[in-house]
Formats: sequence, structure tokens, C-alpha cells
Amino acid sequence: MSVTRVLVANRGEIARRVFRTCRDLGIGTVAVFSDADAQAPFVVEADAAVHLPGNTPTATYLRADLILAAAAAAGADAIHPGYGFLSENAAFAQAVLDAGLTWLGPPPAAIIAMASKLRSKELMAAAGVPCLPSWTSPAEASGYPLLVKAAAGGGGRGMRVVRTEGELAGAFDAAQREALSAFGDGTVFLERYLEDPRHVEIQVIADTHGNTVALFERDCSIQRRHQKVIEEAPSPAVTPQLRTALSEAAVTAARTVAYEGVGTVEFVLDASGQFFFLEMNTRLQVEHPVTELVTGLDLVALQIAVARGEALPPEALVPTLTGHAVEARLYAEDAAFLPQTGTVSRFEIPCATGVRVDAGVETGSVVGVHYDAMLAKVVAHGATREQATARLAAALAGAQLHGIVTNRDLLVDVLRSPAWIGNRVDTGLLERHVPAVPPPEVHRTHTVVAALAAAAGRGGAFPSGWRNVASQPQTASYDGLAVTYRFGRDGVAVTVDGQALQMRLWSLSAYRVDAEVEGVRRVFTVSPGTTTYVDSSLGHSAVAEDLRFPLPGSAVAAGALTAPMPGTVLRVTATVGDEVLAGAPLVVLEAMKMEHAVKAVVDGTIAEVRVEVGDQVDAGAILVVVTESDGSRPADLALNDPSRSRPPVGS
Repeated sequence: MSVTRVLVANRGEIARRVFRTCRDLGIGTVAVFSDADAQAPFVVEADAAVHLPGNTPTATYLRADLILAAAAAAGADAIHPGYGFLSENAAFAQAVLDAGLTWLGPPPAAIIAMASKLRSKELMAAAGVPCLPSWTSPAEASGYPLLVKAAAGGGGRGMRVVRTEGELAGAFDAAQREALSAFGDGTVFLERYLEDPRHVEIQVIADTHGNTVALFERDCSIQRRHQKVIEEAPSPAVTPQLRTALSEAAVTAARTVAYEGVGTVEFVLDASGQFFFLEMNTRLQVEHPVTELVTGLDLVALQIAVARGEALPPEALVPTLTGHAVEARLYAEDAAFLPQTGTVSRFEIPCATGVRVDAGVETGSVVGVHYDAMLAKVVAHGATREQATARLAAALAGAQLHGIVTNRDLLVDVLRSPAWIGNRVDTGLLERHVPAVPPPEVHRTHTVVAALAAAAGRGGAFPSGWRNVASQPQTASYDGLAVTYRFGRDGVAVTVDGQALQMRLWSLSAYRVDAEVEGVRRVFTVSPGTTTYVDSSLGHSAVAEDLRFPLPGSAVAAGALTAPMPGTVLRVTATVGDEVLAGAPLVVLEAMKMEHAVKAVVDGTIAEVRVEVGDQVDAGAILVVVTESDGSRPADLALNDPSRSRPPVGS
């Protein structure tokens, strides 16, 4: 089959990833893009791009007709689906083939066989692959805990853990809604839920010449909200004997459905090491780079070769495992795992030996509410697990990520934790993990640096060895921390909240401070703005100068429940005058393809409801105001997310 120009029916990081291999092979590239993605990096990197009017996935990246029209307009002869969206849609795959184009994915029949997690489990059980018990309706299920799971799709959407009978109906309904929104198919089922298993998957590839090969395993046990966060290859929990058994089961699964191309067979391991089939992802996985780094294979290039009818090369037929690789998914989200939006004012991850960055954003990119919150995948390879981990943690710690809240600190903290280092890893680790709190001295030092850099910005840079005339002390307040400084002939005198700080300046500008603090010299990089970002070997801080005269009405009234992120109001259960109990969901928002509930924190009365279904709200917008029932002061602000329970195994 001819493959000379590839259209990627996807966006962001995976589009850039596929384009990179296409450029290496001398193949032309075509992007499709929504209104929100008009200025995204993947669009300008493509040789040609076709606009899909609108923003929502259903209006753009899920429109098979528009994508096929785009391929015709741009002269593409092949389509790569990426992951998510239409990547596991058999009707789309067939439509691509019917249009005379090359489909860079498995046969439609294989997608159909594995598209339903229910049907795939039946096939696997018949083929002798171990499976967990499952049920199609709440009335049939027995034993808790259970996992409600979308029959279609992946990425953790449409999944809920149910621990009691009282939770079952609500979780079942919520999973159906989320699955319908994410995949266009609201079918869900129930499965026996293993507490804190290991999640291990096998990468497989098959050609049209009868060759089906397992390319070793990946461990994806570090998860939150049903989605993988840190992945590694090989799994430190898998012995050579278990690797053989898992690989044989995965190859059996692929051959059972006459699979061709790249795919992943996913399993869970219980505490005894027994494994059970979860599902097969009939596409390229987000975490495929760790397999590429330990095998030396380009999985996208192999996808293209198989689609062209070529046999797998010798290095794929007899793969070798070299070293260890670890991948971390960098998300725009806060400490509560809530997605965040904004403009990425700086995105720089240092280049280092063995480190690979697959990013969907760059400096200046806008992260909106319409799509997944993943910014990039940062991957490191080393001779050992320890070396790969150290390289990855250092790369993340040294990154400059400004303008948006990310999970970077959590990733670094986990990678440097005793649990990770000691291989005490399972799907419940993130729930148990208590993030380290940076010493207050770090934020204090960075606040001082921000204040001095701001002074330099107002008065010009001070070169190394500078001298200045004596001046009166100046005071600036950042996040409630008062910094007083005075430049004199002998240097600078600094106090923080009245306490003297021993400090010597070697050079000072609005963007770079070379300073000795308490006897230790460091270089600080400063990015000034409404929020000032300070990066150094100590860590990272975002500090904001306090307004001397706050704007009237800028304070949020007590009892106001506010939106944790921009989103769309899906449901409003609150009515003015209603009596509500603590924990009752009052408003449900949809943002970045996930549902988020805002609940009452105390028993009280609904005093105000400021939103309606369908409203678009910004982060911090007041949704509902609750007054405590006993007539005392209104309840404090409370944000709750029902999905922040023990995270089930993701996909």
C-alpha cells in the first residue's frame, strides 16, 4: 500500500510524535485542527493543515466525514488515528479503507472484536486467557468492591469504584454519562475490583505475513483518577518466567482476533503474581516511548511498514531488551488532580543524556477546557532503573514551567520517594503518597529574589561588582511576606518579616540574580509578571506582589462555592431555599472530558444559585452560596470531587 502523505486524525503531542517519524521517513504530513487549536504547535509543524470548524471533539476530531474530506483536500493517502478520539472506531477505519486510503491501524474486524471490553473478555476466556468476573447490570453483580467500566474507549473515562450497594446506582449512571460524552457509547459494565494491584501490559505487533511478536512489558501502576501517570519498562515486578507467560497470553490474544499492526494487551497482577486480562487497546499507547527506548524500535515506523504490507524486520522479530526507561505524564492540574487552564508563558525542559520530551505545547501555548490536560510526556532511559529514574526526576526538577499549574512537583516527589525507589508500587500508591512539603526557606529566598529583581527592573540592571549610592529602605509584600531591602555602598541589606537575611549579590537584573544567601551562592532565573516565577537549584516558586489597595468587592463571600476550573455546567441540583446536607452534590461541571462535582461542606440552606445548565464558567466563578442552618456565619468555600476515591486501574 502507498504511504506518501499521512494525515493524523488527532491533535497535540501524538500528532507531533507521528509527524516526527514521517519526517524521518520522508513522508509528507497533514494536520487537522479545531478553532481552539489554530495556533497549536502541531498545526504549524505539519506540511499542510485543514481546519475543522468548532471546538468540541464531537464537532471536530470525532467527525469522520470532515477528516476524510480533509484527507482528500490535502492529498493524503494514509491516515494515522493517534490515540483517543477515533483511534479505536471500527466504522472510521472501514471508511478510511473504503475511501481508498491506507489505514495506519489494525483491521476493522480486530477493532470490533476488542472494542467492547465485555466481548473481548468473552473471547479471551474462550482462548484460555485468565479474566476477572464481570456483569452487565447492577442486579447481576455480587461482592464488593466493584468497578464500573465503560465498554468502549479508554483513558479512565467512564470508570467508577463502587464499595457499597448504596453507591452503585449513582456510579453506574455517572459512568454511563461520562462514557457517552467521551466515546459516543454509554455502555458500561461491572467487574470485580482488585485492591491495589500492579498494572502490567504487553506491547504486541503483528504483520500481514503471520508474524506476531511481544515487545516486552510496561508497568503502569502509578495512576490517578483511573489514568496512568508514570510508566516504566521493563516491570520490576515481572520475573523472566512471568514475562514469558504474559507474552504468550498477549500473543494468543492478538492472534485470536487476527490482529495486525501495533497494539497493547493489558493485565492486572494480584499480590500473588497471578495475572488477569483487562482489555486490548487496538492502537498506539500514550506510554509507547518506554518500549521504544528499551528496544530501540520506532513503533510508528513499524506501523507504517506493516500497513505497506512489509514483513517485520529482524530486530522486531527477535527484540532485545536494553536498560530501563521511565515515563512521566506532565499534566496541567493542581494538587487535587483538578485540570487547570491558562497560557503557558514558559515551557523549557533541559536537554540531558537519555531524556526524551514528547510535548503538545510550547512557550505561548494556550491550554483550554476542551481537551485532555496532558502537556507532555517526559521519558528517560538508563542502564538501570535507578539511573533512568534519576535522569527523569532531574529533568522534571530542572524544567521551567510557568503560567499554569502542573503536577511536576508531584511527579518528582514520587520518583524520589522510598516507595518508588524500593519498588513498593501498585495502583493505590498515589492515594497513599503524602507529598513532601518544601522548606519555608525556599519560598522565602525566592520571594526576596523576586523583590530584588523587580527593583532592578524598575531601576536598571546592576552589573557584577556594582556599587550604588545609599538609599532608604524599600518594602514589598509578596503573598503576605514583607521584604525590606536597602541598597548601599557595601551591598544590600535584607529583612523578611523583620528577620535579617544574610545575602550578597554578585549580579542582579530583572531576569537573573546571582546571589549568595546564608553563605551559599546560586543563580536564580526570574520571569517577572503579574505572577513572578523564580527557578533555582532549590526548586520553583510562583509569587505574586500584594495589592496595596485591593479592588472593592474583590473578596469572595464566605459560603460561596466556586468553580475549581473553567468548564460547562452539566447539572444543577441546588434550588434557593432548599435545605442540604454536607456532602450533597450541588453543581456538576464538565471540563477536559471529565465530570467534577461541587458539594456542600456543611448542613445548610441554599441562599443563591448563580448558574444554569449549559453555562460556561471561569475558574473561581461563584456557583452557589450556602448558609449554615443554625444561623451562624455562612459555610466556608468547599470544593469536592466524587472521583477522588481510590483510583481503579486505568487504561
